[in-house]
Amino acid sequence: MNASLRFFSVILCLWASAASAKPLRLGIAGFTHDHVHQILSRPVQADIEIVGVAEPNKELAMRYLKRYKLSESLWYPTLEAMISATKPQAVCAFNSIFEHKQVVDICAPKGIHVMVEKPLAVNTAHAKAMIALAKKHNIQLLTNFETTWYSSHQQAYELIHAKNALGDIRKVVVHDGHKGPQEIGCSQEFLSWLTDPVMNGGGAIIDFGCYGANLMTWLMKGERPLTVTAVTQQIKPDVYPKVDDEATIILTYPKAQAIIQASWNWPFDRKDMEIYGQKGYVVCDRTQQMRVRLGDGVKRDAAEEKREIPTLSAPYNEPFAYLAAVIKGDIKPQKDLSSVEINQIVVEILEAARQSAKTGKPVKL
Repeated sequence: MNASLRFFSVILCLWASAASAKPLRLGIAGFTHDHVHQILSRPVQADIEIVGVAEPNKELAMRYLKRYKLSESLWYPTLEAMISATKPQAVCAFNSIFEHKQVVDICAPKGIHVMVEKPLAVNTAHAKAMIALAKKHNIQLLTNFETTWYSSHQQAYELIHAKNALGDIRKVVVHDGHKGPQEIGCSQEFLSWLTDPVMNGGGAIIDFGCYGANLMTWLMKGERPLTVTAVTQQIKPDVYPKVDDEATIILTYPKAQAIIQASWNWPFDRKDMEIYGQKGYVVCDRTQQMRVRLGDGVKRDAAEEKREIPTLSAPYNEPFAYLAAVIKGDIKPQKDLSSVEINQIVVEILEAARQSAKTGKPVKL
């Protein structure tokens, strides 16, 4: 290589390095999902720059911007106006599940990547349309679940699939929920659509059933269940007159079952999971805590062991660093907890669960 070629090669490398070091230009669509506080309260870091927020309720937008000492100039009344003025590379949706499709409808043709809060879509028709647009316009379409960033879940996956410590999965039991969104003090803006059967698709069955559907589909490496059976109840119809507040979903596979217990009636907040295999079990009872009991299926089993799991390393420890890494090409989200491959099936499971609860019969996928 002559001197001129070496010079230009160095310049290109420096340019590429500088480009990758620039923060991700992030827009926010909607302030009505209380999870928006995750991004608004995120400490200033070099990887993310909030360039604009789109929220038709100006009073709500200004209240939150003031609370987090962010400039009021970030606010725009519509997503189209925000995109036109600020040119974001990605948009995070913090509005109703029904509105996720509209965000993708607007962003995808402009080449803007999208991350939505769980679940991906309100129904399978929306999900298919969103995924088709994402593929057509070559954008990333990710779904954020709190439980994605639990180090205990990632450790359990490694025990099962990398180390084969449990043998084949036989049963998974997932518990998710709290006392109820009104009882724990969710904002009125959040409650207005979270308890609406159209805008959210259901109550606890969607709000917390999606976690178990996401985790089980991931543990099964994207395998669809054979059947989905669900039972829902309105234990508090005076509080939640339009949607269920209690749900149990059962998924069957050729040689495994999952029981997803989603509730707005737990006495305490919980997000925990039990995984039982041929040779042992893992209980992920907190973000960084696990209980493990292993055997070989023949000899006497070992005693249960409590394990403290270290936090995940960046960018796998939280959604926004992960989003930036995906867009930069550092991570390829293929069949991971945030991917479209997994989350399309999650929406299929939730839709089948609603149908099963309505008809009282199992639904085949």
